Amino acid sequence: MTEFSGGPELISDGEAPATATALRLSGLYKVFGSTTAVDHVNLEVPSGSFFGLVGPNGAGKTTALSMAVGLLRPDGGRASIFDHDVWTDPTRAKSLIGVLPDGLSVPERLTGRELLTYTGRLHGLPTSVVTQRAQELLSVLELTDAERTMIIDYSAGMRKKIGLAMALLHGPRLLVLDEPFEAVDPVSASTIRTILGRFVESGGAVVLSSHVMALVEQLCTHVAVITQGRVMAAGDVDSVRGQQSLEQAFMHIVGGGTGGGEGLSWLAS
Repeated sequence: MTEFSGGPELISDGEAPATATALRLSGLYKVFGSTTAVDHVNLEVPSGSFFGLVGPNGAGKTTALSMAVGLLRPDGGRASIFDHDVWTDPTRAKSLIGVLPDGLSVPERLTGRELLTYTGRLHGLPTSVVTQRAQELLSVLELTDAERTMIIDYSAGMRKKIGLAMALLHGPRLLVLDEPFEAVDPVSASTIRTILGRFVESGGAVVLSSHVMALVEQLCTHVAVITQGRVMAAGDVDSVRGQQSLEQAFMHIVGGGTGGGEGLSWLAS
């Protein structure tokens, strides 16, 4: 296993699955009332890739990721983690993933260390392993001073970091992260980028949802653009952006960027 200097081991303790596809979505479909949130999405995330999922608000990104990791049951299609179906083989599939969902809800009357201990024991890790990994994660993510502070008193950025620690604790092979840098200070963001980079270099895969095109362009090897519940473009970053920036390509694909220059004249007075 590869170890981040000064931090936790980031590759799974289990046997590496014999497949090059970390996450596969096939015909994934979800409807809420009269709204089709995810419309027959097909997507493959290669092992060892840093995969960005981008799209406008309401495009279906969070819904698709929630179905991909087993938090929301699809109306159709399937999702698999290293060839283990999320819904027919959930125990094995979920043992291979670490998830930082949007609007993470955790027991707020636990301290940071207690929360990691509780999480580790739920994963069936020995107490000694949980203790060691929790200490390393708290140190690397600069939460040591707050390890005895209850989660209810954590700031938004601290909650994001403890959520990432929970996702990493059991040594997953795939990380699915919804806006992991939101509300995180620049120093901590740099540390997180280093951790995720080492994770990918070690053979893991990361799926990152973000609205910040510059961040996705800097970090990711692959990207998919989703709008109105459909994948409009997917592949390695260079092939999706072509000769322009990723932000320019994104605006062209989703058809935005035409409504900001008119009106609101009273703001200039």
